[in-house]
Amino acid sequence: MPEPVEDVTYRQQDWYAEELVDRHFVRCEFLDVDLTEAVSRGAVFTECVFGSVAFNASRHTDSAFTRCSFTRCNLFEAEFTGCKLVGSTFDRCDLRPLRVDRGDWSFVALPGADLRGARFTDVRMREADLTGADLTGAVLSGVDLSGAQLHAVKLTRADLRGSDLSALDPTAVERAGARVDAEQAVLLAQALGFQVG
Repeated sequence: MPEPVEDVTYRQQDWYAEELVDRHFVRCEFLDVDLTEAVSRGAVFTECVFGSVAFNASRHTDSAFTRCSFTRCNLFEAEFTGCKLVGSTFDRCDLRPLRVDRGDWSFVALPGADLRGARFTDVRMREADLTGADLTGAVLSGVDLSGAQLHAVKLTRADLRGSDLSALDPTAVERAGARVDAEQAVLLAQALGFQVG
């Protein structure tokens, strides 16, 4: 991997369809940068700030965005495959329809996020903050939500099959029509005080 770029601020730059392969940025700021349809592979962003960045239809594979902050960014149709976003925060971002396949999103802060129709498959989201997030109609398949903050999350018509719901208090969420598998149903019944069997 080449030497990291450190402490650089990028303002109002056009990186449309840019290919970011094996690039490394540390404590850099990206402000009003256009990354529409950009592709990252093996790129690493550490403690970077993204403000009003357009990630529309961008594709990210095996890249890392660790302890980064995303504010007012547009991630319309963005896809993350095998990416690491540990400790990153999202504030007032457009995240629909986001698609995440594999990777580690532990400790990610998404409080109040609009994630309706989002798709998370086989993602580690341990201790993620999803307080008050709207996951209506979302798919969370095989997602590790152990220790996640799920108070007041909206799970209406969400597909949760195969995910770790051990941190979920079924009385503290909106859950009408949410789909779970048999093993999860037993866990949720026990959380409500039922004895199963």
